[in-house]
Amino acid sequence: MRLAFSGRVIEWRGPAPYYFVPVPEQESADIHEVAAMATYGWGVIPVEVRIGEVAFETSLFPKDGGYLLPLKNAVRKPQGLSEGDDVTVEMTIRL
Repeated sequence: MRLAFSGRVIEWRGPAPYYFVPVPEQESADIHEVAAMATYGWGVIPVEVRIGEVAFETSLFPKDGGYLLPLKNAVRKPQGLSEGDDVTVEMTIRL
C-alpha cells in the first residue's frame, strides 16, 4: 500500500525529545485495513518513507486511533525540519 500526505512536525517531550508527523485520519483508516497483515507486534507498522530527497525505513506508532510517523534526527536535521514545519510524505507499508 502506497500513501502520500502532508502533515506538520510535532515534538513529544519524554525522557528525550522525539519528533513525529501525525498520519491524517483518512490515511490512518486505510492503514487500519491492512494493519493485521503488516504489524510485527504492539500495533507498530513497518514503512518505507520519503520526505524530500531522504528515503528511510521506520515503523509507525499507533496513537489515539491513528498513527505517528517518527522522524529520526538523521532524517530531520539534514532537511532543517523542526516542530511546526509542514512536510510532504510518501510512504509504503511493508507487508
